[in-house]
Amino acid sequence: MNILVVLAHPDATSLNHAIAAECRAVLLEAGHTVWYHDLYLEGFDPRLDRAEILRGATLDPQTSIHCRQLADADGIVIVHPNWWGQPPALLKGWIDRAFRPGVAYRFDEGDSGEGVPVGLLKARTALVFNTGNTPFEREVEVFLDPLDTLWRTCILGLCGVQDVRRRLFTVVVTSTVDERKKWLQEVRLVTLEAFPSPRRRQ
Repeated sequence: MNILVVLAHPDATSLNHAIAAECRAVLLEAGHTVWYHDLYLEGFDPRLDRAEILRGATLDPQTSIHCRQLADADGIVIVHPNWWGQPPALLKGWIDRAFRPGVAYRFDEGDSGEGVPVGLLKARTALVFNTGNTPFEREVEVFLDPLDTLWRTCILGLCGVQDVRRRLFTVVVTSTVDERKKWLQEVRLVTLEAFPSPRRRQ
C-alpha cells in the first residue's frame, strides 16, 4: 500500500516528530511504500492565492506532488499538535491547497457549489495522531473535541475516507519518559492495526 504521512510541528525534538518517525518506521517494516512530508522542514507554502482556487489551476511542483500523492494514497496518516482546538496554521494551509476540487472532492453536474460534495480520495482508512495539554475529559466535555469533528467529519469523511481513526496523547507537558514510551508503543500497534503488512495476506 501507498501511505501518505504528513507531519506538522516546528520542533524536531517534539513528541509529534517521534510519533511520525515511529509510524513511518512501522509502515516501512510492514512492507508499505511511505510518502513522508515534514511540512515545516520542507518549507511548504500554506498560502492559497487567487489563481490556485479554481479546478484545473496550474500548481507549483511541490503542491502538485502533494496533490498527486494525496489522490493516489491507499492510506493517510496526519500528525500534529492541538493548538487552540485547531491544527497549526501551516497544516491548515496544506489542507487548503492539497484538498482541492478534482483531487479530494467534486460537485455533481449542475451543482454550483451549494450541495454536498462527492469525496474522491482513494484512501479508505486514515489515522490522525494529536498531542495536547488538556486532559481528555475536559477536551471532550468543555471543548467538544473540535479536532475530532474537523478531521472525521469536515475533512477526511467529506472527501471519501470511510474509516477515520484518531488518537489524542495528553497531557504532554507533564508526561514522563515512560509515558511517552508507552504512547509510542501504542502508535506502533494502532498503525499496524490500521495498515497491516501485505505480507500477512500471502
